[in-house]
Amino acid sequence: MVPRPRPDTIVVVPTLSFAEARATVQREVQTAALHPHVETVGLASAVGRVLAQPAAADRNYPPFDRSVRDGFAVRSTDIPGTLHVIGEVRAGEVFHGHVGVGQAVEIMTGAPVPSGADCVVMVEHCTRPTTTTVATEKHLAPGTHIARLGCEARSGETVLAAGTRIDFAHISWLATTGHAEVFVYRRPRVAIIATGDEIVDVHQVPANHQIRNSNAWSIAAQVARAGGDPVVLPIARDTLEATQVLIEEGLQADLLLLSGGVSAGKYDVVEQALAAAGAGFYFDRVAIQPGQPLVFGRARGTFFFGLPGNPVSTMVTFEVFARAALELLAGCGVATLPLALARLTKPFHHKAGLTRFLPAEVRDGTATPVDWQGSGDVAALCRANAFLVADADRAEYQEGDTIPILFR
Repeated sequence: MVPRPRPDTIVVVPTLSFAEARATVQREVQTAALHPHVETVGLASAVGRVLAQPAAADRNYPPFDRSVRDGFAVRSTDIPGTLHVIGEVRAGEVFHGHVGVGQAVEIMTGAPVPSGADCVVMVEHCTRPTTTTVATEKHLAPGTHIARLGCEARSGETVLAAGTRIDFAHISWLATTGHAEVFVYRRPRVAIIATGDEIVDVHQVPANHQIRNSNAWSIAAQVARAGGDPVVLPIARDTLEATQVLIEEGLQADLLLLSGGVSAGKYDVVEQALAAAGAGFYFDRVAIQPGQPLVFGRARGTFFFGLPGNPVSTMVTFEVFARAALELLAGCGVATLPLALARLTKPFHHKAGLTRFLPAEVRDGTATPVDWQGSGDVAALCRANAFLVADADRAEYQEGDTIPILFR
């Protein structure tokens, strides 16, 4: 971390690669060993939250040998052949008899396998010579079409670890195991400050030289999607004093995000204002595009990011850097970047030296670059559903080549 003790002090922080910067964010936030507050929520409110305690199996799953097919429970040594049907068992019932030599029990999916049977013949592979017999030509090994007791999870086994972000599959498991309420980490409060004299509130009609405050609201949407509680603060005008006042308020949150004011312009005062608040800086430039002038640091125990002000730059840098910090502050054990691979539909060229995140339309495993006019072109991003992630060491991609993609 590089300290900046006075607002007018200029300290050069080396430019980091994309991988170095992301590793720095994860290392520093994890090293801080922050412990989010824990609260209890019901299942209806648990989706997207992060588990604070592990969720274990309250009994064996399944709690009995369970049929996974509709058919007939039989002894594997009795087939192929014709068997006498001695009863029926449905899900939610128990057959209290015993399957002996030459016998079968009609069984439905989900029902307990009767004593004596060791496999289930699918109904599609059977015929009914009479109402009391069943015939099959199948050879089956013991255990066929049976989910054995405890094969999914053993009683007391942890299936969901603390730090898991809860999705619909996890909700199913929690409901299955009787967790009507769960302990989760509190959502981090994230203060958001847009900076710039040219910015007006979203409900205002801007003059020709002004723009509406879109960044604060796009960041708020990304924060909410990532599991945080966004708090949009007033716009910071391009003076050191105005920016300092809002930074003081923003540092009361768990994470502070600023957009704009981090380049090398005369009125880019965010870093000076942060320095006046006692901030230390881990980096202030990353070899990516869009988003090179990206600031990451910590002041009075609160991590902060100074995101670049162009809208696409703001969105990209949040997604690949600030989101990782937010997830870790929310209690997630790890912060992953969910990259996939797609095949390019046409050749692609970029200038090597920077990792680039460029809008693309991804359909059925193929990626088509979307024409755009740079990091202020939000309309192009709306026409895309992903970013191409172009390697800093590779300038040329041919049609059919695979390239990493990040869905937005």
